Amino acid sequence: MTERVVIVGNGMAGARLAAELHARAGDRKVTVLGAEPHRAYNRIMLSALLAGRIRERDVALAEAAGHGGDLRPGVPVTGIDRAGRTVRTADGDRIGYDHLVLATGSRAVVPPLPGLDGELPRRVVPFRTLDDCRRILAVADGARSALVLGGGLLGLEAARALATRGLATTVVHPTGHLMERQLDPAAGAVLAGTLAGLGVTIQLAVAATGVAADAAGVRLALADGRSLHADLLVLSCGVRPDTTLAAAAGLAVRRGVVVDDRLRTSDERISAIGDCAEHDGTLTGLVAPAWAQAGVLAQVLSGAEPPARYRPRPAVTRLKAAGIDLAAMGDATGDGPDEELTFTDPARGTYARLRIRDERLTGAILLGDNPTIGTVIQLFDRGQPVPADRRSLLLGRASGAAGTAPAASPALMPDAATVCQCNAVTKGALVSCWRSGARSVDAVLAATRAGTGCGGCRDAVAGIVDWLSQADSVEVTR
Repeated sequence: MTERVVIVGNGMAGARLAAELHARAGDRKVTVLGAEPHRAYNRIMLSALLAGRIRERDVALAEAAGHGGDLRPGVPVTGIDRAGRTVRTADGDRIGYDHLVLATGSRAVVPPLPGLDGELPRRVVPFRTLDDCRRILAVADGARSALVLGGGLLGLEAARALATRGLATTVVHPTGHLMERQLDPAAGAVLAGTLAGLGVTIQLAVAATGVAADAAGVRLALADGRSLHADLLVLSCGVRPDTTLAAAAGLAVRRGVVVDDRLRTSDERISAIGDCAEHDGTLTGLVAPAWAQAGVLAQVLSGAEPPARYRPRPAVTRLKAAGIDLAAMGDATGDGPDEELTFTDPARGTYARLRIRDERLTGAILLGDNPTIGTVIQLFDRGQPVPADRRSLLLGRASGAAGTAPAASPALMPDAATVCQCNAVTKGALVSCWRSGARSVDAVLAATRAGTGCGGCRDAVAGIVDWLSQADSVEVTR
């Protein structure tokens, strides 16, 4: 009997699950219902689209090319009948399921400020979806100035993108330093200096109190009595998991839809993955765990043995903005007994902070030109011992200890090293793909999915492919 799987959400998590199920054996019909009227797209690349570095067609996900199921974009789901095992859509349809997957993602938070209640003015736009990006670009065309409310990851990416387009851009952030969830005050100060050099003005430790917008522009009132004026206001005040359907259906919901290690909700016939899911008290918000969850759930629904379990990997946050290289991981901002090393060079926009316990990294911040960034990520991701000479991680100096110096060439990179964090693609997988006949960068990327997330690993993949193409024989260091 054909199993009916319905996926609510055609974002990065839902599209990946549909593709994973299509690739697996089994008699099942997969229906994907997407509220947005687009093919699945890479939300991470919207800042590059906003900056004009890529075209809109370049944000399409590879999974959108055809997962073999029934794809219905622009069809929002309005309710779940758990007893009858059906979902209701906005167009009045009822679709039955044997297993339902919620991949509803998250929504941009609109702060409760006077002037932002009800429908947002044309010149005030959140930065979350492809349609948001289109609206920002429409207002930015011909504009001279922009304000960004929120100095977190997405806000800074939006600000840098608008500055790249020539707009005088100001970021307004209510706390004392940028990206306070990932950075300490010292790193935030260096980042603010870097952004200032790239044309982005930063206003810190001041809250917004109201917004007024008309055909002439936008006025943002501040708590200190000042007002800032611009042609455009971009809202980047965080996101909130979209749990509306789950809560209305009586599923267990805290901050997100509560799931177990097999991604099941409180109803064993309903699962949740991606931004809307809360596993072990934690929300994801990043593409790598969302795609990992999609892979695990595909195994679960396919009856794989032994039963698959979701085990989160340590998260690495990267800022994807031209002229800025930033990686933050683990608990790099806290206090405690950990060994701690720091290096700051504000004039060069460089900052590094490492926290070490029992010879393992517990957290790190690396900002600016640091040749060891790949090595630090590998050590953190795999829980490997750090070099005896810590300077090799802070400053890029070789420690001389076997196996601990930064890899200067792909030949020195271990087979198990993760090259693509988003898809957990190792160097060994890239080598195997190349040996199997994928003899170009594009072919290797397509076969392994490396580079299809944030895109930050493309240069590394290109370097490995170039090394392989020049070598008569390849020995992979293990």
